[in-house]
Amino acid sequence: MFSIDSYKITVFGLGIHFYALILIAGIIAGAWLCARRAKARGRDVELVWDGLVWAIIPGLIGARLYHVLTPSPASGLSLQYYMQHPEQILAVWNGGLGIYGAVFGGAFGIWLYARRKKEPLAFWLDICVPGVALGQCIGRWANFVNQELYGAPTDLPWAVHIPPLKRLPGYEAVETFHPLFLYESILNGLACLLLLWIDRRFRERLRAGDLFLIYLMCYGAIRFSLDFLRLDSNGFGAITTAQLLSLAIIGVALAVFVLRRRRTAGEPVTA
Repeated sequence: MFSIDSYKITVFGLGIHFYALILIAGIIAGAWLCARRAKARGRDVELVWDGLVWAIIPGLIGARLYHVLTPSPASGLSLQYYMQHPEQILAVWNGGLGIYGAVFGGAFGIWLYARRKKEPLAFWLDICVPGVALGQCIGRWANFVNQELYGAPTDLPWAVHIPPLKRLPGYEAVETFHPLFLYESILNGLACLLLLWIDRRFRERLRAGDLFLIYLMCYGAIRFSLDFLRLDSNGFGAITTAQLLSLAIIGVALAVFVLRRRRTAGEPVTA
């Protein structure tokens, strides 16, 4: 009737993967923070909870598509594999979600919902991004459950032990690795706090959409830096696809932010 193992809980024959439970916990925590921020601005919190599905579904689709298009070489998977086995595209419980796809897919969903409700998109993006960072902070622990997203070998005291079956080719004799999921979880938590502090400290000087741009720069820097420790990313030589995308996102977000600073007038975040 009920059993539990390292990866899932089984209730009446139905397997519930810890990977999914942790992701759901991250989504709920992020939405809760968004709702608190919306309430503090005098907005109806039901807009957050009603709009959650509008963000989640495109976000999951975007996250999965990002993985399908750019699977890690060590996984042995490729776009051709997914084309030959399309049913595996839906197997998200096996891992394989790209955060950039989730962010832009979720933003697209928020755009659709804001347009439907005739709400200002930039305002709601600013409301949401600290919650997004919080959700990432929690959600990265799903990678720990799946014994994935670990970095280069290390013997540091906080190194994570990876069982032989989960070790990447060429590292079968190595037991301990950098807990890359932990690094990203901590940095995303700090990004959440930074965004909340910036919003509170500089609210009168920010324009609607500025906090979203700052989030993009923050996460771009986090991902670019941590990918130097990753062992299983595709890319071009010493630089990964995610790093190239991170640099592009940082550059575009910074350029837009600077250009907006040069304007003499703009819509405040609190509008």
